[in-house]
Amino acid sequence: MRILVVGENGLLGGNVATIADQRGATVVGTYHSVDPGFDQPSYQLDITSRTDVEDLLNETDPDAVINCAAMTDVDGCESDPDRAHAVNAEGAEHLARAADAIDATLIHTSTDYIFNGERDTPYPEDAVPDPQQVYGESKLAGERLVRDAHSSPLIARLSFVYGRSLPDGTLSGFPQWVRDRARSGDEIPLFTDQRITPSYAAATASTLLDLLEAGQNGTFHVASRSCVTPYEFGELLLQEIGFDDATLTESSMTDVERDAKRPRNTCFDTTKVERTLSRPQSTLAEDLSSLL
Repeated sequence: MRILVVGENGLLGGNVATIADQRGATVVGTYHSVDPGFDQPSYQLDITSRTDVEDLLNETDPDAVINCAAMTDVDGCESDPDRAHAVNAEGAEHLARAADAIDATLIHTSTDYIFNGERDTPYPEDAVPDPQQVYGESKLAGERLVRDAHSSPLIARLSFVYGRSLPDGTLSGFPQWVRDRARSGDEIPLFTDQRITPSYAAATASTLLDLLEAGQNGTFHVASRSCVTPYEFGELLLQEIGFDDATLTESSMTDVERDAKRPRNTCFDTTKVERTLSRPQSTLAEDLSSLL
């Protein structure tokens, strides 16, 4: 199978490209500005250009397109909504339409931020979206445009993505920040009033490829089975790293002034993907053991 990984310079895209290559797929990647240095063909691409997207897909002729490209800076989206919608909505549509035109399978990645966070139980795939910030609005618009532009897309919603950036293997995201503060002896304030089901990049990439190989389409929530606060996440991480003497303190989302509103509870119900693949999603503890 020939797979085009759009945004392979990102955390998730790099993991998808690496694991797809390990599984024997022919992988072609794209990056926005900096070539990540994979040992495979890689093309610079601006997905906001419909012509550039169509030209690249016609040139590379993939069997499947996995879109990991997005503007994920939540506060940056709030201050530049036009750019957010250009990338997260219109760019996603360009890829979906071009993939459908060459009969390529499409996997498009979305986010838990399409929900308002007011639910007391985990969100299933058919929960009603209600984004509270520009980022969530742009990603929800992207989902809808993708469904209109492609005959049978697979939309994978992710939550709080973290892991190792590839190909260099450096720790990225939340674990990097916690580890670095622990190493320097700084206080580590973490929220106790937010709940998430973290998506470990390597495990998420494997699940996306499993769904691709199984010929699935539709919407799936892809995350760990563990619904935790960032504080609980930090506790597990520090135990795994071995920083038992780190200064972890409880904090609230209201302690931080940010441009964009964050939802308080976006834990996912992962029953659908587990039933589809006939296996459980990993727990946060299992993912951290793998990460470290």
